[in-house]
Amino acid sequence: MPETRPLVMVNEDTLLDEVLRVAAAAGRDVECVPDLTAARQRWARAPLVVLDDDGLTQCATAGMPRRNGIYVLCRTDPPPDIWARALAVGAEQVSCLTEAEPWLSAALARADEVEDEPDGRVIAVLGGRGGAGASVFAAALALTAADRGNPSMLLDCDPLGGGLELVLGGEKREGVRWSGITVNRGNLASTTLRKALPRFGRNQLTVLSCDDQTTELEPQAVDQVLDAGRRGGGTVVCDLPRQFDQPARTVLDAADLAVLVVPAEVRACTAAARVAERARQRGTPLAMVVRGPAPTGLSVRDVEAAVRLPALVTMRPFSGLEAALDTGGLPHRPRGPLARAARRVLDRAEDGRD
Repeated sequence: MPETRPLVMVNEDTLLDEVLRVAAAAGRDVECVPDLTAARQRWARAPLVVLDDDGLTQCATAGMPRRNGIYVLCRTDPPPDIWARALAVGAEQVSCLTEAEPWLSAALARADEVEDEPDGRVIAVLGGRGGAGASVFAAALALTAADRGNPSMLLDCDPLGGGLELVLGGEKREGVRWSGITVNRGNLASTTLRKALPRFGRNQLTVLSCDDQTTELEPQAVDQVLDAGRRGGGTVVCDLPRQFDQPARTVLDAADLAVLVVPAEVRACTAAARVAERARQRGTPLAMVVRGPAPTGLSVRDVEAAVRLPALVTMRPFSGLEAALDTGGLPHRPRGPLARAARRVLDRAEDGRD
């Protein structure tokens, strides 16, 4: 039946010849269409879709619904501007002609299979009070997760915050921000989302930040990004505002663990107790990181009693942190206090999934 065949909308002759050659070698019959008009009725039913750059542009411009199993073939190395278009339609793979055969052959072979990928985890980070250091800890947590070899993603969920890219020292890096994430039917492709985002650190942490065009987050977009980020075992760390708006509630409802960062101060404990109570109402597992030093000698037990939450870990000061943030971004020190506390939180999140 025609609708069960892979759909090919490739008009560049060299690329089309390669697709047909690989399909023949894989023993798969494909359906070639010349344009979007012919592709529309087959879009949702085809087990996979192969596009060239022109076909991708047509689909993205027309607002075709996202779907799984879209592959884009380029004659040369993919241009930087292709990733936003690929993300818009949900493309899973974008590659040049010389690298096409292995992934295209594999995609054709598994076109009728349903992949069973393991789910990763979502960790939300909240500040007990304004200026508690939650954004810095969220960045350290995501960098530490990336060090463990997991595909890790850091989400800035506070459009009115200072911006996580400033924390990491990369606000001018190219890539998609929240304003470039469109709400659409279907799933976001995990691999394409990661390639579209700015990357940081030696282990390529991907970061989705707010920009000047981000006035608010769409809860459905947040949900789709969380799903894409955790797909295949990924770790998604979300820096949340203290106001529990709908996007923040969407994150908390999906989170495997919420982490409350609380300075060892009387006023911070009072504010943190309110935040903790609202987080408990969502049913999200909650852990507390206590940040010292205590200016009035407040003990960890005092903080636990005031917030009504046991401390998972205490964190001593990070020497030179403020100056580093102002001049170049968070220094990632695997043996520093931030990384040590982050490892405890990651262990807790992993234990909670067992």
